[in-house]
Amino acid sequence: MRRRQTTVEGGHIGFVAIGRNEGERLRRCLASLLRVSSRVVYVDSGSQDGSVAYAESVGASVVRLEMDRPFTAARARNAGLERLLASWPDIERVMFIDGDCELVDGWVEAGAAALDAEADLAAVCGRRRERYPEKSLYNRFCDAEWATPVGEAEACGGDALFRVEAIRQVGGYRDDLIAGEEPELCLRLRERGWRIRRLDAEMTLHDAAMTRFAQWWKRTARAGHAFAEVSHLHRTSPKRIWTRETRRAVAWTLIAPAALAIGFAVHWTGFLLLLVYPLQMIRIAIKNRAHAGALAFGLFNTLAKFAETQGVAEYWLAHLLGRRSVLKEYKTAGL
Repeated sequence: MRRRQTTVEGGHIGFVAIGRNEGERLRRCLASLLRVSSRVVYVDSGSQDGSVAYAESVGASVVRLEMDRPFTAARARNAGLERLLASWPDIERVMFIDGDCELVDGWVEAGAAALDAEADLAAVCGRRRERYPEKSLYNRFCDAEWATPVGEAEACGGDALFRVEAIRQVGGYRDDLIAGEEPELCLRLRERGWRIRRLDAEMTLHDAAMTRFAQWWKRTARAGHAFAEVSHLHRTSPKRIWTRETRRAVAWTLIAPAALAIGFAVHWTGFLLLLVYPLQMIRIAIKNRAHAGALAFGLFNTLAKFAETQGVAEYWLAHLLGRRSVLKEYKTAGL
C-alpha cells in the first residue's frame, strides 16, 4: 500500500486502532491510517472475520488479546500503546481510533499543532461524524451525540490524539471498565493538572451500523452502567463525575412506579404524574426543533433514562454480589 508523505511520519506520532469483527469498516480504518504513517498497531479482541490476517497483510503491527480475561476497549488501547512504544520508542503522541472509524485527512496535523502550542494539553479531539446518518434514526442519534461544543472539555471519546507522557503519568486506561474509559482517564488527567480540548476540526467518520431498537437499547444501557461504575469509582473526587447523570436516570425511571402506586393505592390523580414523560419528550423536541426528527429525538431521549437505569441496576447488582456484570461484552461497533 502506498502512503502519501506528511509531517506525521517524522513527528513522533503513532496510531492504535482497536476492533472486533469490524469487516469492511476495519479496512477503511487501516487504509486511512496507513496513508499517513507506517507506525500503526491494530489490537484485535477475538475477531472471527479475518480481521487479524487482513491487518497483517497491509502492514499493521497486530496484537491479539488473549481470552484469559474479558475484552474491553480500555484493555485493547493499553495493549496497543504498549506495542507501539516497544516498536517505536520515540513515539511522543498516540492517536487512538476505533476500528469502525476512518481518519479524516488533515486531522492529525491539526491535533499535533494544538499539542505543540500548549504544553499542558494532554489530549485533543475533533468532530466525529456518522458516515451514514440517513440510514437509521439510531445513526442520527449518534451523529447528534458526537456534536459536542468546541473548546475546553472534560473528556474526549474513543478517537483522540494523546500526549504519551500524560497517559504514562496516570497509568493508562483502566482495563476493567465496560465503558466510559475515556472520561475516566480524562478525569485522572485533569486531577493531575492536564487539560483536554475539543478542536473545531473534522477528525473521524464513524459507522455505527445501528438499525435495530435492541442495538440502541444495549448501547444506552452500557452508558448507564458506565455512569454508575465510574461515579462510584470516583465518589470521593470533588469533580463528582457522572453522579448527576446516574441519579437523574434513576429518578426519571422511578416516576412511573411511583405514579402507579399512588394512583392505585391513594388517589387516581397520582396517574397524572405519568404526564411528565410526554411533557419531557415535547420539551426536548422543541429544544431541538431545528434538527430533522426532533420529535423522535425527544421520545428516545426520554426512553433512554429507562435503559440507563437498567445499566445502573446491572452494575450495582453485580457489585453487591461480587461478580462481573453480564453487560461486559466488548464490541466497538456502536455498542
